Amino acid sequence: MLQASPLEREFSYLGLKLADPNSKMTLEEVRAFYSGQYPDLATATITGPETVGDALRYIFLRAIGTKG
Repeated sequence: MLQASPLEREFSYLGLKLADPNSKMTLEEVRAFYSGQYPDLATATITGPETVGDALRYIFLRAIGTKG
């Protein structure tokens, strides 16, 4: 008999693997959670999910722009 189990989420930013702080958080809440540590995440876009092994990987992409 087949048994379904939910896939875990993982997040990536600038090549860093970030753990899922809480599986009940939305993607935007996860971005806000990590933006205290990585301020550029506040304006980052989220791509994914991409299935990698037994996890769903989301990637935070920095917004590219110029100041001034």
